[in-house]
Amino acid sequence: MNGTHSARQAKPGGWVEQGPGVVLIVDDAPENLAMLHEALDAAGYRVLVATDGQIALERVALLLPDMILLDAIMPGMDGFETCRRLKADPLSAHVPVVFMTGLCETGHILAGFQAGGVDYLTKPIKPPEVLARIATHVHNARQMASARQAVDATGHAMLSADALGQVRWQSPAARAWLRDWLVAGASLPPLALDWLAQGATEMLTLTLAGRRFTLSRLARDSTGSTLLLQKCPSAPEPQALAAAWGLTSRESEVLYWVAQGKINRDVGEILGMSPRTVDKHLQHVFEKLGVETRTAAVALVLKPVATAV
Repeated sequence: MNGTHSARQAKPGGWVEQGPGVVLIVDDAPENLAMLHEALDAAGYRVLVATDGQIALERVALLLPDMILLDAIMPGMDGFETCRRLKADPLSAHVPVVFMTGLCETGHILAGFQAGGVDYLTKPIKPPEVLARIATHVHNARQMASARQAVDATGHAMLSADALGQVRWQSPAARAWLRDWLVAGASLPPLALDWLAQGATEMLTLTLAGRRFTLSRLARDSTGSTLLLQKCPSAPEPQALAAAWGLTSRESEVLYWVAQGKINRDVGEILGMSPRTVDKHLQHVFEKLGVETRTAAVALVLKPVATAV
């Protein structure tokens, strides 16, 4: 057991072995365990077994498998709850879970996907089908693991969330920045959930622990989204903007609040002017900075700060 634990520690959050891989089978029926164990062992997989959800969680804590075959209906902690707990743990959230069930109703199948499963098999299990599905999921999971490790090495703050906003994976930088921000169950907060649901292509500006961040979508598919989290550099004070760019005091105040991510209406409320007046000041700012859009203006005035961060 100590050797197993060392293997897990050698590559935290990653895959512990090459070759066909490690598969955890979770089923309370001895005949199913025996049949699947024999088929997977003959195919070269290293097989772990558990007879209930709690034992499965303990197995995963010691040795991270390449994938998990999980019985949906078991006494005690059922497969759906087991899967939810696996997905709530950042170290096991990325491990693909394939449900095994004799329940073919749409509601049960949907429940498996909502819990975090990537596929399902109906009983009675057919070993050739199981082996084909496992090979595909292990291959895909390992490709994703390689990509995640490359991201980790760059230090970028990236995360992956499913269609319901549950965080499936975070890079170390994202995990550090979001530690006190994610709500219970590793779910994104309502503001970010609404942004994801709307399919917005523009960045979302967030304030976390007194610092401003932007959240942008890098990729999206049927299973969820890959997101990039970036720190926003602090804007210079209005006096510094006025001196650096030859702005009036009002122009520098407007630019300062625009650089803080405020829209014209909000800037007007802060400075006691109408949104139309804010826009007029911005047009003068654009002329003096030699830009055409608010995005370009903000990027220009933040550039010296961004370089220093």
